[in-house]
Parts: sequence; C-alpha cells; structure tokens
Amino acid sequence: MQDSSSDLKTEPTRSTQSFTVWGRFLLETLQTILLALVLYLLIDAVVARVRVENISMKPTLDPGEFIIVNKLAYRLGDFQRGDIIIFHFPQNVQDDYIKRVIGLPEDVIDVRNGTVHVNGQPMDEPYIVTPPEYMGEWIVPDDTLFVLGDNRNQSSDSHIWGFVPIENVIGRALVVYWPLDKMQILDHPDLVKAAN
Repeated sequence: MQDSSSDLKTEPTRSTQSFTVWGRFLLETLQTILLALVLYLLIDAVVARVRVENISMKPTLDPGEFIIVNKLAYRLGDFQRGDIIIFHFPQNVQDDYIKRVIGLPEDVIDVRNGTVHVNGQPMDEPYIVTPPEYMGEWIVPDDTLFVLGDNRNQSSDSHIWGFVPIENVIGRALVVYWPLDKMQILDHPDLVKAAN
C-alpha cells in the first residue's frame, strides 16, 4: 500500500482564498482612505475655499464666486497694501469678511475729496466702483490693519467699525476659481505701492 500523505499538498480552501482577496481589498481601501484624509488635512492647513456672499468687493469680486485663500501667506511674508484678505470680523468672530488692505500698522489714512491718502500720498485705485463719498482720518494701531471694500460706498469696513487685529486674519485671497468664466488671479495692483 502506497503512502499517499506525501502526495497531498495543502491548498487553501476556496473560503480562505476569498477571505485573502477581501482582506487585501479592505486593506488597500483603508490605505487609500487614510492617504486621502492626510492629503485633505495637509491641503486644508494651507488653503481655504471661500464663497463671496455680498457686494462689498464689487467689481473685483461678485456674490456667488468661489475663491482660494492662502492660509500661510502671512506666516511666510508680510501684508501689503492692496492685498485682498479674509478675516474674522472683530465684532463677531463667527463671521468672516473679505476686504482689501489699505493701511498697515502706524499708517495714517485720510479719506477726502473722493480719494484715499496713505501717509499723505494719494492712492491710485483702478479697482473701486466709485470714489468714497465719506471723509475721515484714522491712525492704524500696532498689530492691526485698516481695510476697505472695493465697493466703497456699499461696504461695511474699517471706515465704519474700525481696525482688524492681525490675529483675526485667515489668509490672502489668491484666485477666483468658480464660475469658470470669472476665473482670475487676485493680485494687488502695483499702483498701490505709490503710497509707500
């Protein structure tokens, strides 16, 4: 009689093979989800996506447009006049506002005869709807910014409620990405530098 035990090979049963295939599938799916989550958190730490809600930044930004915000902009660089920023509203940090930086710490802002002056120099602002119809003078305290909307006479901004603490700033608006026909890079005009 021949010993058949040496001829037997241990082969996985069909249920073991099925479990191995499902195990690999679940492991790969878990790895993909984990990688996607890590990438999302990394991207979310660097950029934000914001929807424009009102008319205060017309004609530069229209309600309903979506923009990408660089949340690291001011950790890696300095504020500049003309930057469009997103910040927590000083009087209610639950609300986020979008405005243009006009005054930096220690600047003297003087609005008269329809023109904004910074440190005595008139600003050339091709991006505004109409010249401001209000007048006033403000000295920007340390660690704050003076911001205005481009739609000067229809904007709730620093000329009404005061200064924005730098710690309230979320980031700098980079680009309008939606709708596609309104896509644009949001860079501040070089003419603003005339106020330096």
